[in-house]
Amino acid sequence: MTNDNYTVKNVDSFLITGFDHLQNQKFLGFLILITYMLIFLGNSINLCIILTDRHLHKPMYILICNLAVVDIMFSSTCSTTMISVLLAEIKTVSYYSCISRMYFYHLGDFTECMALTLMALDRLIAIRLPLRYHTIVTNSRTVLLILLTWLAGFIVLGVVTSVANGLPYCQPVIRYVFCEYAALIRAACVNPEQYFFLPVMLSLWPMCVQFPFIICSYAVLAYSVTKLSNNSSRKQMINTCVSHLIVLLSFYAPKLVSALLTRIGVVLNLTERNAILIASSLVPPLINPTVYSIRTKEIRKRLADAFLLKKVVPVHFKTSLS
Repeated sequence: MTNDNYTVKNVDSFLITGFDHLQNQKFLGFLILITYMLIFLGNSINLCIILTDRHLHKPMYILICNLAVVDIMFSSTCSTTMISVLLAEIKTVSYYSCISRMYFYHLGDFTECMALTLMALDRLIAIRLPLRYHTIVTNSRTVLLILLTWLAGFIVLGVVTSVANGLPYCQPVIRYVFCEYAALIRAACVNPEQYFFLPVMLSLWPMCVQFPFIICSYAVLAYSVTKLSNNSSRKQMINTCVSHLIVLLSFYAPKLVSALLTRIGVVLNLTERNAILIASSLVPPLINPTVYSIRTKEIRKRLADAFLLKKVVPVHFKTSLS
């Protein structure tokens, strides 16, 4: 029910209260801080390795770079708020800061879906059309597709953000753990149900179109791998596909669990909703760089060379002296 005595201009900040009922807030804050530091470090290492090595300037690694940028943005928008609330005990977020963080959080969510789809498409073409792969998938086309996904995200999330920005807020209290669309809608003095239609429609696209497409792609890939006669090629393809599947499941699993529980009529309390929200925001960006560092041979080799460099140099230096 709308209260005409309040408008958006009356709200200059929001109070984050999603952690108020927890006992060990400092401990949770340190866990989130450590997780965020690992996310930032892992993705930054992958970015530095790929950007500084010209041999890795290939479509697949460009897509990994894009995913790393998305992960840093996606995790930063929510982690900084939670760390501030839990460790610094600063529970207020200015209105426009909250709106902008909501925008970039959902932009990260959208672009991550698109990034995973592009990576699945890249692998599908590589395995199904290996002889034509380098003519179909070029660096310029890969960059163009990435830019188009970001452009689509900017436009779509601009519409969603304008809806949230145009609402009257009579209770500047956010019961969730950071600024996101559902939290802002529930803080507004309006009937929230009618404003959830747009995000529900947007969420149906990745869940009902992109996710099935990716699953079908990997089903085709699995069938293609079984037809390979060369054992080394088969092993390499399996390792590549397993890496992508781990990344895919880490991103979609929390969403599928939440959708499934809602579908069968399970009502989640606020703590459970916040737990799923935190997991879906921090687990994928943490797993992604780890998976690509460990399971991608080229990145793993560059990491090993970087760590062994300090040990190797003295040996050569000592040999030259002798």
